[in-house]
Amino acid sequence: MQIPIEYYLILSAALFITGVIGVLIRRNAIMVFMCIELMLNSANLTLVTFSSYLGNSIGQLFVFFVMAVAAAEASVGLAIIIALFRNKLTVNIDEINIFKW
Repeated sequence: MQIPIEYYLILSAALFITGVIGVLIRRNAIMVFMCIELMLNSANLTLVTFSSYLGNSIGQLFVFFVMAVAAAEASVGLAIIIALFRNKLTVNIDEINIFKW
């Protein structure tokens, strides 16, 4: 017995919507990056779902590259957050304004 493709797509949509809501509502920079990672993982789930459904491994190859980009984004993003925290002593997005003189 196989799980229908709709269940995977509904789960992926729920994860993506949760990530979008988190990016729009949260003010903590670390939480925003976690929500962005959640959105990338939901896209990965969709790619793997369609790859499995169509019997093609191209989607899984795309997932590999998306995971590599997500790892690079996480490391660079955390480095930027640490640098901002050292200068401003906060990770609140509303309080960080690096363009202000």
